[in-house]
Amino acid sequence: MMRLFLLVQLIIFSITSGYTQPEHSIARKWNETLLDAVRNDLARPTIHARNLFHVSAAMYDAWVVFESNPSTFFLGREVGGFPIVFDGFPEFSISEKKALQNEAISYASYRLIQHRFRNAPGFSTIEQEINQLMDDLGYDRNYFETDYTGGSAAALGNYIADRIKAFGLQDGANELGSYGNNYYEPINEPLKLVSGGENILADPNRWQPLEFDEAFIDQSGNLIEAGKIPFLSPEWGDCVPFSFTEEDADKYMRDGMEYTVYQDPGHPAFIDTLNGTSISDPYKWGFSLVAIWSSHLDATDGEMIEVSPNSIGNIDPVDIPDDFADYPEFYDLLNGGDISTGYDINPKTGMPYEEQWVPRGDYSRVLAEFWADGPDSETPPGHWFTILNYVNDQPELEKRFKGEGAVLDDLEWDVKAYFILGGTMHDAAMAAWSVKGYYDYIRPISAIRYMATKGQSSDSEKPNYSKAGIPLVPGKIELIGEGDELAGENGENVNKIKLFAWRGHDYIDDAETDTAGVGWILAQDWWPYQRPSFVTPPFAGYVSGHSTFSRAAAEVLTKLTGDEYFPGGLGEFHAGQNDFLVFEQGPSVDVVLQWAKYVDASDQCSLSRIWGGIHPPADDLPGRKMGIAIAERSFNFAEDIFNRRVLSIETDTQKQFQVFPNPASDLLKIHGVKKGELILFRNLGGGTVYSQYYNGNGIPISTFNKGLYLVTVGQETQKLLID
Repeated sequence: MMRLFLLVQLIIFSITSGYTQPEHSIARKWNETLLDAVRNDLARPTIHARNLFHVSAAMYDAWVVFESNPSTFFLGREVGGFPIVFDGFPEFSISEKKALQNEAISYASYRLIQHRFRNAPGFSTIEQEINQLMDDLGYDRNYFETDYTGGSAAALGNYIADRIKAFGLQDGANELGSYGNNYYEPINEPLKLVSGGENILADPNRWQPLEFDEAFIDQSGNLIEAGKIPFLSPEWGDCVPFSFTEEDADKYMRDGMEYTVYQDPGHPAFIDTLNGTSISDPYKWGFSLVAIWSSHLDATDGEMIEVSPNSIGNIDPVDIPDDFADYPEFYDLLNGGDISTGYDINPKTGMPYEEQWVPRGDYSRVLAEFWADGPDSETPPGHWFTILNYVNDQPELEKRFKGEGAVLDDLEWDVKAYFILGGTMHDAAMAAWSVKGYYDYIRPISAIRYMATKGQSSDSEKPNYSKAGIPLVPGKIELIGEGDELAGENGENVNKIKLFAWRGHDYIDDAETDTAGVGWILAQDWWPYQRPSFVTPPFAGYVSGHSTFSRAAAEVLTKLTGDEYFPGGLGEFHAGQNDFLVFEQGPSVDVVLQWAKYVDASDQCSLSRIWGGIHPPADDLPGRKMGIAIAERSFNFAEDIFNRRVLSIETDTQKQFQVFPNPASDLLKIHGVKKGELILFRNLGGGTVYSQYYNGNGIPISTFNKGLYLVTVGQETQKLLID
């Protein structure tokens, strides 16, 4: 629904401005198709950040091969210790260049998308779309040749996809194991989502999985079997990065296992359950803030706020605090929001931004839903690709790299923009999830219910006191008294904790007409503002992936365009009255999300996760800072590639052999091996299962058992998957 609205807004913009949408480049067409593939797969931000990066890199290599002085990323280089042979493309005429680039990009994208999404629940839809695009472009989907030395751009595209597929089978993502975890195990028993249940944790500083009694719908709208939901990608720091080096990685031991961590922000706010010292204060304050902001999710409470760039945005990065003790100065505990001050004028028009007053309950709910990226989710990294495409379609944008030099044609702009953003999103995923995996930090639904189960920690003279309890806040977090409507028929809830918060899904029978509203609820029944079948993401909170992805992407768009501001000084998204929210009616009025700068959109995304109930401030600000640092290094790294200054990844690949296709099932070809050389096929235990002197015609492998093999020629060994 959200993406449909965005598309409608682009169409409306084009009609009202008299602007005619140009024909998109081949890279844009395949990027849109890739985003649709993500929407039809499971909601896995890490895996799709990697997919977005690898397909974008494939498009870049397929494009740059035909440029003067090409500087590739994968072809002819060694990435993460994996060499990819490239002998160069035969001579071609300038008049052929565009057609060759389009063809190579298309075959590379088609094959790689087909491979990466072959197990997606919506693969039939994905395959239909990519097949249709190939047919519309007039390309033969049954052309599988990978020998590009005769001058076939299609073969080059197939070869690029084949090599990236092989790279991906050994890059640390555990693609062969369906991206499963190798060693991570949660230490807390799962939270069973039943009303009135107490939440007992072995360690309230560590992540707790959720357990569903019935099948549920994930963030992308897919039906998932009942049971305990595992942690997604806690070992993602083991992947091969885009711009990070080995020197950037920290190695830490926890629970007897080693974790690789990038951009380590230090530990989150912990709670001291034994001594009740002040070390617990940031933890209690942060999770209490999430509960309090839940009370802002009611459009009928009479609270109106101004949400245009007149009042929102324009936070100086130096004002982002480093110390937990300074967080209360950054966030408004009782009223919501942050220290942003907005702008006096739109610098592009010289005029003030038009004010927009809306109910706070509408604004907060629209934020939570828009930035949640679902259902039909392309996940947070994909969401920023849609924002990039939105920016690219604005007539005010001049496609000058970094805002300098000549205007680039659409294909060069798109290929470079996707390459940089894809690499940045992959590194952001690696960094954020490496931190998530190592620190293994708790989510608000677990922390709030846990503290409420313990009691209150504000006054030892009052009932239900516990050093590990939740702080009392008049009008927001209180004890249930005698005669309270929550006291229970027999007073069983007297002196328990109650929250003035969003009341949850029990108050919604029909999402088209009902709203849950805000009221007093048992704290141990508190819900995030998420779909009832999704509840909270299946991975640790610290640090916020949304904050890391969004700030990194916003910084990339700023650097790429050479301008902090959206084209025309304003980016917008329109949420129509009673025609946007997914699991309850709303918003009650039209709400237009507006951003002057790219970082304003990012900061708004970060706040949305707090109003949505899935992150406390402790997850947010370190993620923003990580995003800033990641964007700086990844953008510079990409620019160095464009300018051919990156020498560290060069390798003498001419001495390496390559097996392809990989995975293989019928005939195996080997590049870089002379006739008569001995080829050994060994199992992972080192035992030789087959040997042959190479005859130059390929090796039939249809009789081989399926599995992973080691192929050795001389002193060199390559991995081969036979499927």
